[in-house]
Amino acid sequence: MKGSALFLLAALVIFSCKNENSTTVEDNSVVENDSIRTAKQSDGLIMFTGKFIYFADAAVLQTDDNTMYGVVINEKMHELADIVKKYKKEDTDFVPVAVRGIRIAKADGEEGWPYKVDIKEIVDVYKPNPEDDEVIKLY
Repeated sequence: MKGSALFLLAALVIFSCKNENSTTVEDNSVVENDSIRTAKQSDGLIMFTGKFIYFADAAVLQTDDNTMYGVVINEKMHELADIVKKYKKEDTDFVPVAVRGIRIAKADGEEGWPYKVDIKEIVDVYKPNPEDDEVIKLY
């Protein structure tokens, strides 16, 4: 009985060690093989997901980690604002979006958030959660 328990324990240790080595080799091969990146992963754009609002000539993106970005007012931003309109009940509703763009640092002396986003691609626009009551009321 002790012999079979010892044999099972030894077999378990040997097979466990063998799996760890193969995992390490696989992990290293993934890290070393950077050339298999897709074109989208190599274009320098950043994926931003969060809530978007465009109101009174100002556009803001609040990301999922609550970082606030000003949004560069351009053709892509207006395209996103048009898509977002159909999901809004109030002009001041935030709408969840996923966009890809370039993060730009704020110029010295410029007002606003530390970074702006220049939207280059609209990935998706999501229907807002009706239980979310994040609406700005202007009186």
